[in-house]
Formats: sequence, C-alpha cells, structure tokens
Amino acid sequence: MRPRTYRASLSSRFLSEEDRIFIADRLVAGWSIRRIAASLERPASTISREVRRNRNPRTGSYRPFAAHDRALARLPRPKVGKIGQSPELRAYIQERLERRWSPEQISRMLRLDFPGREEMHVVHETIYLALYAQGRGELRRDLHKALRTGRARRKPRQHAQRRQPRFRDPMVMISERPAEVEDRVVPGHWEGDLIIGKNQKSAIGTLVERTTRYVMLVHLPDDHGAESMRDALTATIERLPTPLRRSLTWDQGSEMGQHKAFTTATDMPVYFCDPASPWQRGSNENTNGLLRQYFPKGTDLAQHDTTELERIAHELNTRPRKTLEWDTPAERLATLIGVW
Repeated sequence: MRPRTYRASLSSRFLSEEDRIFIADRLVAGWSIRRIAASLERPASTISREVRRNRNPRTGSYRPFAAHDRALARLPRPKVGKIGQSPELRAYIQERLERRWSPEQISRMLRLDFPGREEMHVVHETIYLALYAQGRGELRRDLHKALRTGRARRKPRQHAQRRQPRFRDPMVMISERPAEVEDRVVPGHWEGDLIIGKNQKSAIGTLVERTTRYVMLVHLPDDHGAESMRDALTATIERLPTPLRRSLTWDQGSEMGQHKAFTTATDMPVYFCDPASPWQRGSNENTNGLLRQYFPKGTDLAQHDTTELERIAHELNTRPRKTLEWDTPAERLATLIGVW
C-alpha cells in the first residue's frame, strides 16, 4: 500500500479524511446514514451526498482515501489570503496568538490599532481559516494549540453528573440570591469552582467577579478538602476591599462543606447552584475553559505555585474582552477601585 500524507479540508465545514474513514468503517458495520450523521453531528443529507458523489463509480463501494482525493480534486486551488500577503499583519496575529488571545480579540484590536488601514483588518473567521487550512502558509500550523479548545472542531458538551447535597449546614440556594447579582450592575459578586487535576488528587480554585470578569486563582498545594478549601478561599477573599466582597456563587461540590465557616470569617454569603446547572455560573464556566489552556486535563496541578497562578491570572485579566466592550477586566476593576 502506498504511504499516505494526511490532508485536511479547507474548513471544518467540509468533511475531513478522518470523517471519511469513520463513514467507511460504519458503513461496513451496517450503520444507517442517519446514525452516522448523528455521530458526526452533520445533516444526514451531507453524509448521503458524500457517499453518492465520492464512492467508486464502477463498483459502488465507498473507500475513504479515494473519496477524500475525489473531494479535494473538486475544490478550487486556494489563493493566497490576506494574511499571507502581508508580513506585518501575519506577525501581528501570530504574536498575539502566542499570548493566547482569541481570533475575535485579535480582529477587534486590529481595527483599534490600525484605524484607516483596511489592509490590516480581518474578521476572526479569516484567522481561523488561516490556522486550519494546511498548505496555505499563512500562519504557523502549531499556533492552533494556543486557542482555547486546542482543536479545529468542537466536541459536544456532556451533562455534568447530578450531585446530591452533602453539607451539614443548610445551603442557601441561588433562587434566594439578591436580584442585583443577576443584573451584573453592582460589583463584588463572585462565581467560583475547582479545576481538578490528574487522578482527582490536585486542584486549583477559580474565582470570577461577575461585573468585571476579573479572575483570581486559589492555591491548594496540599488537598482540596473542605477545610483546606475554606482556609485558602478565605485568605484569597480577604485580599479584596470590602465593597468587592458581597457574595459567592458555587456548585454543590463537597469542597464547600465548610461554607458556613467561610461566611463567618469573611461576612460573605455563599449561594449554591441547582444540581447539574453549570449555566448558573456562566462566567466561571467560561473562565475555566480559558484556564484549561494553561492547566490541561490530566496534569498534576500541584506543580503550579502561587507566583505562577498570579502570572496566569494577570494574563487573563489584561486581555481585552468582547463582553466588556473590549476593555480588560483589570481596567474595569481599576476604575471601580478609583471611584472608591
């Protein structure tokens, strides 16, 4: 058999060679077109058309490598894109991708940094295309690892397993949280959670302020049991000025078993989300996704000391955010502190 070189499609909108291998294997296994389409998260018509157009015209059999070659042969030769034509633009984008900026952040800041220079303006989809289209030579292929997901295609989210309340002290549920928290107008209301490391043995606490999206990381060098969490969380929160210590929203993880003692020490009430409802801490969930670029799943999180956590939090807090009208969390927080 001749050696093959993997060639991806121009965009995740198109089927890749891996997709076609999946289709061929499942057809041999007797899967229906609809079942294959559901597994690939594609319309059934896409799979049906793929098999019809790219199967062997003589035998009618579907062979993935030959099908991929036929599909690529139909595509027009890609022209050098805008990023590939401009070394200045390419260098600007690559430098910020290395700093883990998102393509949308880069696109926005290009317009702010180069007003009136249309040749330096690209939409974020153009940056994604330059990253994922092999052979175009516009951006280094390895830079996709700096993206939040680290991959070209999104994976479906799975529902978190339902966890039962396990606290001796009664919980105050999110339904009893003041209305001002939901409005995100009054600062000082935080969302929190844990990022868990290898074999569930290490963890890092994450805190996000709902109004400014300012991030603080909680160092847990020994363990993430209820008492260790209480002490580390208290020490972190006590660094904040009093007006920024209004409430904390958390899920029903066992690490918050000492929530009453935490509230007594900080005068900061804790509100608990409903089971299997991560959207009730949406800002924190989003931030934890960003932090996984720095703390990949399956790694030992105990190796990161306080200095490293502060450096990473600073990097996140100095990124422009779309939800803040392209201000940074640090700028928004500094404005609030200046008012006080």
